Amino acid sequence: MRRSSNTPLEARVEGIGFWSSGLPSWEDAKAFVASGALPESAPAKPSPQMLPANERRRAPDSVAVALEVAQSAVTMSGRDPKTLASIFASTDGDLGITDYVCATLRDAPESISPTKFHNSVHNAAAGYWTIGQGCMAASSAVSAYYATFAQGLMEALVQIASGEEAVLLSAFDTAAVGPLASVSTGRGLLGGGLVLSRQPGGCRLRARFLEGVADANDNALASLLQDNRMSRMLPLFDLMARNADGEVDLDAGNGRVLRVELRQPA
Repeated sequence: MRRSSNTPLEARVEGIGFWSSGLPSWEDAKAFVASGALPESAPAKPSPQMLPANERRRAPDSVAVALEVAQSAVTMSGRDPKTLASIFASTDGDLGITDYVCATLRDAPESISPTKFHNSVHNAAAGYWTIGQGCMAASSAVSAYYATFAQGLMEALVQIASGEEAVLLSAFDTAAVGPLASVSTGRGLLGGGLVLSRQPGGCRLRARFLEGVADANDNALASLLQDNRMSRMLPLFDLMARNADGEVDLDAGNGRVLRVELRQPA
């Protein structure tokens, strides 16, 4: 038995982006859910085309995957990225850079890289996105441990309910390295992007907080990507890949779930 004390918030899903180690696009993810097929020669790192070539090569994994799924979702939506409010959600940010900064401060603090230092902040991906797209709309960075995706999704829905026409959500996490791997056990690279709007029609998403326990993460996508910290988003992306009506319960922290219902257009 679950009890609710709030009214569901809803939006239309206009765009979806996806990138993971082994499944470098939303089309690849849908094909894997449908048939178990994996693409050949999948790249090891995203290459977001919104960045100039030199910046693409230098961008850390966290920024690269966040921008890749954001750009894919916005392209599918057909919206102008300059106008979209955005939310960038990540459990840990970029732990490779965090490990580098900590080790350098310990061993040779005078040699720390300014570029890596500015990439260490939790809103680095949001900064790359808004500057690269010339976007002056509001942008947020969210972290809530295992509840990060659920809290980021609810933040997007709250903004829409409060008057935003459409909101971009980009959720992502990287692998843990160095001593931090004993605390954060994340592996691989995973990102998911959504453009949600208040427009009628299309696939409708409704969500509300409930007391309860999140669904077991035993879907097709999780069979490949269970070890990444952002894997809590996968029950929803697996349901969207099936293009079916249904509902999932996502870990929202503190003994709560975010129940998300999808309804396809009639």
